[in-house]
Amino acid sequence: MKSIEELYKRAFELKNKGMSDKEISTELHLSVNTVTWLLSKEFLKESTVQDVKIGWRSVGVYGARIASFAETMCDIIQEEASETGTQPDAILGITINGIPFATMISYFLEKELIVYRPHPNRKEGFFSSNFASVKDKNVVIIDDVASTGETLRRTISDIRKEGGNPFLAVVLATKMAEDEMMGVRIRSLMRTRLVGAKK
Repeated sequence: MKSIEELYKRAFELKNKGMSDKEISTELHLSVNTVTWLLSKEFLKESTVQDVKIGWRSVGVYGARIASFAETMCDIIQEEASETGTQPDAILGITINGIPFATMISYFLEKELIVYRPHPNRKEGFFSSNFASVKDKNVVIIDDVASTGETLRRTISDIRKEGGNPFLAVVLATKMAEDEMMGVRIRSLMRTRLVGAKK
């Protein structure tokens, strides 16, 4: 119970700072449903909400460790490019946690870097004008954790609206069972599942 109480306290602190449930879910690597459940104090009662918290701070505190993980992600990208015959033109990092990995991958593969920020309250997100655009490019999406797939869906949709071709998403860890979303292949370094959980 202590770890759940600590998550509640952290979620409550972030809520008091004005963050939305979606923003809190990104910060704590939990699904939006779990954040809502925590903030409602439903965890004090017996509940069926299940989630897996994914923390990668040991990786994130050193650039060299991020680079090591990025190299593995590069290997996956090259494998997919070889199998599909589609070569990436640009690497897109989803703010905030996907950006360090995308930056390293962009450097290693010598590809353009795109930065995308999902909007917490609207369907459309934003592509930063300080970085490359998606128009007429084969784009690889990079993020840290895929929980429900909502952020990936929005990113894929926004890339297509801007005239880009999202053909692959690579994440550190996924909680989803799907290997594809909206025609885009999803690869992860790790897949998490609750053993014995109802689908």
